[in-house]
Amino acid sequence: MASTDDTTALNTMAVSVKARALSESLPDLLVEARRLAQTVTAGWHGRKRAGPGETFWQFRPFHTGEPVKRIDWRRSARDTHLYVREREWEAAHTLWLWADLSESMQFRSRLSATTKQHRALLLQLTLANLLGDAGERVGVPDVVAPTASRNLAEKIATALLHHKVQTAYPSAQNIRRFSDVLVFSDFLDPPDVTVEWIRKVAATGAKGHLVHILDPIEETFPFNGRMEFRDPETGSKLLAGRAEEWRRSYQDILAEHKHTIRSAARSAGWSYIEHHTDHSPNEPLLFLHARLGDDARAFGGSA
Repeated sequence: MASTDDTTALNTMAVSVKARALSESLPDLLVEARRLAQTVTAGWHGRKRAGPGETFWQFRPFHTGEPVKRIDWRRSARDTHLYVREREWEAAHTLWLWADLSESMQFRSRLSATTKQHRALLLQLTLANLLGDAGERVGVPDVVAPTASRNLAEKIATALLHHKVQTAYPSAQNIRRFSDVLVFSDFLDPPDVTVEWIRKVAATGAKGHLVHILDPIEETFPFNGRMEFRDPETGSKLLAGRAEEWRRSYQDILAEHKHTIRSAARSAGWSYIEHHTDHSPNEPLLFLHARLGDDARAFGGSA
């Protein structure tokens, strides 16, 4: 049996290996992110958002603790909920970009050319390029404070090298109203953990956009015969004598898992998209372009 000191040493070594792998991949990722940004957009056009102003923007649910005078009683009378009338705000607000760097995101099967982590980081850095060039305030919760800068992607990449906490979801501590939170993850935590995180962030008044990243083999489960499966988060193993007999049950469980996350996102008024690593990264970028924009197009040009 390994001693506590041996286990600590092994864990430290594993962290060092992962940090080194991340540092080696980030320069190439930055180049790829710049190239991808150039193919997706020719410029970021202004986005309408809530805040001080005279023009109506949207109705949103009333949050406990807000002044009662903000309630739009005429709109609320048509429903069982209370609503607040929001107006446009032309000044930039905060967009939080979060790439899940937990263990499961390092997975890549023979059906894909990239890991889930690589794709999440690529999307995060590409959006940092796009949003930074447009003068938006962008940050990474507990990693990079919100700032408007044209070298945002480089700042984020540098900060990630020194960030040791690799949680699936960002803390809600610094997230406020009139913010957008974009999360790139495989969302493989227990559904109740994800749902609780969505509720906590939604309670701040921020809007969320979830990009559910999966390797294609995680959808198809093309395994046959005797197979051993290992949980990358805990190291626990599961042996299947005839893996093909598990396929239908696995796919049903995965479908229910995704349905739970999608439903929680929609209940909060958030957006959700599924993305597989064997597909083009343009797909989620164009999806987010439509969600982050209001009446005007968020990205100029097309993929």
